[in-house]
Amino acid sequence: MLVHSRAARWAVRILFLLLFLPLFALPLLVIVAASLSSSWSGVLPSGPTGAHYTAAVRGDALTALTTSLITAVTASLLALATGTWAALAASGAGRRTRRVLDALFMLPVAVPSVVVGLAVLVAFSKPPLLLNGTPSIVIVAHTVLVTAFAYQSVAAALARLDPAYEQAAAGLGARPVYVLWRVRLPLLLPSLTAAAGLCFALSMGELSATMMLYPPDWLPLPVRIFSATDRGSLFTGSAVAVVLMGTTLLVLLAVSRLRTRATFR
Repeated sequence: MLVHSRAARWAVRILFLLLFLPLFALPLLVIVAASLSSSWSGVLPSGPTGAHYTAAVRGDALTALTTSLITAVTASLLALATGTWAALAASGAGRRTRRVLDALFMLPVAVPSVVVGLAVLVAFSKPPLLLNGTPSIVIVAHTVLVTAFAYQSVAAALARLDPAYEQAAAGLGARPVYVLWRVRLPLLLPSLTAAAGLCFALSMGELSATMMLYPPDWLPLPVRIFSATDRGSLFTGSAVAVVLMGTTLLVLLAVSRLRTRATFR
């Protein structure tokens, strides 16, 4: 911390808590409280119960969670492969090519996700790429939305990469493919795992584009949460939201541990 005075440090900490709790922590705590309540009296929910979690971890809710996990993992792997490939290609290209690639991959982020969903729906609703009504169209939309983050993460890591390692390997007679697989990618592994975790988290919570595309037999968990709260089942929706939040945090924790191990290899 750049503040050296003890009193000033405490003032900064108190200010941070005053800003953090109402804006970030308090809404999440209210959701957790609602998931454990049976009624809402006054400002906060009341009537402690764990019955909502019984419905949140079985039946249709469990199927929706599995659907979200499959979608997020598949989209994250596809986005990571595409983003890494593009970042590696851009690192060896000219400045104009890098600008074009940057603009291309950032375009889905610059527009609302519902526009991306509509674009994917229009693009894949006719032969020869007829994906409308299948789970694949949801995975494609999520991949398009999160690839930009994988690309930017890997591109930033490549810009910080010391070229001495590659030059040393090439000077010893290593072929470009060997340098890529045994030098560049291992050095990029912490950034790759971080990008994968970010893509996974974003895909798990994606709703706008998914609402336009999902088929009846491929219902992700965010859509189920929206449907539950839209029908007035606020407490059940809160329990499902907590399950979604907890699952995402557990996966991100596992990815963080992998990233830490990759950093110290």
